[in-house]
Amino acid sequence: MPYGTDLAGPMTVLHVEDDPALATLVRKALSRRGHTVVHVTTGDAALARIEAGDVDVIALDHTLAGETGLDILARVGPRDRRPPIVYVTGSADAHLAVEALKSGADDYVIKDVSGEFYDLLVAALEQAIERWRLKKARAENERLVREARDRAELLLREVNHRVANSLGLVAAMVRMQASLVVDDEAKRALQETQSRITAVAGVHRHLYSSASVGEVEISDYLGHLLAELQASLAGTGAVHRVASTLAPLVLKTDHAVSLGIAVGELVTNAFKYAYPETESGEIRVAVSAASGVVTVSVEDDGVGWHGEGPTKGSGLGSKIVGAMCRTLDATLEWSERPVGTAAVIRFPIAATAH
Repeated sequence: MPYGTDLAGPMTVLHVEDDPALATLVRKALSRRGHTVVHVTTGDAALARIEAGDVDVIALDHTLAGETGLDILARVGPRDRRPPIVYVTGSADAHLAVEALKSGADDYVIKDVSGEFYDLLVAALEQAIERWRLKKARAENERLVREARDRAELLLREVNHRVANSLGLVAAMVRMQASLVVDDEAKRALQETQSRITAVAGVHRHLYSSASVGEVEISDYLGHLLAELQASLAGTGAVHRVASTLAPLVLKTDHAVSLGIAVGELVTNAFKYAYPETESGEIRVAVSAASGVVTVSVEDDGVGWHGEGPTKGSGLGSKIVGAMCRTLDATLEWSERPVGTAAVIRFPIAATAH
């Protein structure tokens, strides 16, 4: 069977061999395939030709005058800075071939006096250069993909930055408007609107500062959101303490927005309705994940409401929580408690991969 292939086009082969007769036969075999052969007899000459940069692949003999091919392998440098090397040895000892491969050779051929050796050597050289070309093309494609991804992420961070700044400006204008309103109901409505805008802005703020532009670390995001909510709602009545237990969890952007808005509504409702106007209390937020399910709870020790009967206020907050739960494929339960209220949201972690 013919050992040569048409995988590689014409190439320049550096043949490091101190036997001129063998070198002539190798040159003839390669010339029949359209390849050019540069013959040298020493390691110094080989390194000089490699440095010149006009060599595609190297056939390196093991036994040379005063040195071995392994000595030359130790001097040619790493694979990504020189042509591929096919190691040629007259020894059938597998240990020598393994040592050559460990030292940086890309392939090896056992040298003998039969005509088959020349076909094997030509095939090994052609396949070595073809593998090298494919590897180089793959590395170049990967580089281009990385650069395109980096550019896209940079642009997305810039978009998130601008969105966060714009939403922050809108929230500030709403806060200013609320400070000018005399009617208490209108003031509270504007403060709640500001809180909702803050929940969305917080996601975009975390996205442009995060290593991953498509995901949000929930414990960090909700921690900041709850602090902002407590500060913004402090002026609506009694001062309540917000405590949180937030397990490390990463969600996709749209799910983080939905969860942030839902938690913001539940905390806002607890601020407004959980405790009598003259009392202060604690509002607790917890996030955990187990067995593929995310569990988020918002609870208090106030007057208590279990999800039944008429809602206080306009009911808009409850409608928003329900809408956010639907986007998460989540369930909303109101747990029975001796004192206070506990709202529990559960949704599958798999939903975060949508």
